[in-house]
Amino acid sequence: MIEAAEFIAEATARGFDFYTGVPCSFLTPLINGVLSDRALAYVGATSEGEAVAIASGAWLAGRRTVVMCQNSGLGNAINPLTSLNAPFRIPTLFITTWRGEPGIKDEPQHEVMGRITADLLSLIGVENAPFPDALEKIAPAFAHAVSAMEASQLPFGWVMRKGDVADSELNAGPLPPRPAGRRDAFEETSEAPTRAGALERFLALVDPEAGVIATTGKCGRELFTLNDREQHIYQVGAMGGASGMALGVALNTPRPVVVLDGDGAALMKLGTFATIGAYAPKNLIHILLDNGVHDSTGGQATVSASVDFAAIALACGYSSAAACRTLDGFEQAYRKAAASGGPSLIHLKIAPGSMAVLGRPTVKPEDVARRFKAFLARPIAARAAA
Repeated sequence: MIEAAEFIAEATARGFDFYTGVPCSFLTPLINGVLSDRALAYVGATSEGEAVAIASGAWLAGRRTVVMCQNSGLGNAINPLTSLNAPFRIPTLFITTWRGEPGIKDEPQHEVMGRITADLLSLIGVENAPFPDALEKIAPAFAHAVSAMEASQLPFGWVMRKGDVADSELNAGPLPPRPAGRRDAFEETSEAPTRAGALERFLALVDPEAGVIATTGKCGRELFTLNDREQHIYQVGAMGGASGMALGVALNTPRPVVVLDGDGAALMKLGTFATIGAYAPKNLIHILLDNGVHDSTGGQATVSASVDFAAIALACGYSSAAACRTLDGFEQAYRKAAASGGPSLIHLKIAPGSMAVLGRPTVKPEDVARRFKAFLARPIAARAAA
């Protein structure tokens, strides 16, 4: 058994200073220790997959990250670990607990995952080892994990057993409630714009110093086809993870950050709205291009027709939210959001369909990630007027 402070001291010495995750009783001492250390950042996520996406964004912005979760939620993390971290070669230290460990009495819902936790991590290419449970094991365990991540540029996992970390008191209060935000409407009736038209208008408006995260599917493909810029990163997988990644970036850079989201993707990780509202990065603009369909898979309807995304954003703590139906309304909403503190949501209704000639990013995901990381690390030049 180790003390949380012993683990945190070694982690900090190794540069790990950004934590995110979903609690487990086995993790309680470690999470309490992190939350109680004012020098560290901890983001409580609404799902394990969201936590992986948030950590990915924080890594892009220069932080060394730790994701913590229960193994029952490991399944929620499989998608981003395999379709975000793997293709983009984004490392994180991934700590999962071992509920349902064979031979140890536990609740029935942990039985299956308890049998396969370490094997599942190995199967998806996440090298893993037992969590260091003695003081003399901590430094060698970190040395091995860091070396493995530097060599592979992939996550490394530790599997934590009950009692590996001694009890630790929580010395941190709850997040404060957010005041009601501002709602704007720019909903003049007209023919719905295309996604390409919205992206063209966006490209003309966006600050060249802003980081831009485009969701998977045709949004990223159209953005790349229209104008590939080093300020862009195109998610090619991890559907629903773009907003979490954007949050991780926004919390760790002074740059403006914009996420280009879709209705299907946003609905898949709707909990991220609450996390964004709670941690409230003032530099984040969340643009939701809503065509009511899954465009990349044949145009099947999403359930967005009955969803008021602006109301959801405000209920979750966004500073402002706008609903618009025209490109001129979108421009007004964007200029207003860029001039005021975020997080801001802009919900634009667009027409189904995509560009007739639609390419795919020709830059490898890992190269896009490193190009974007280098962009974020550069000193910020004078911002262009929105």
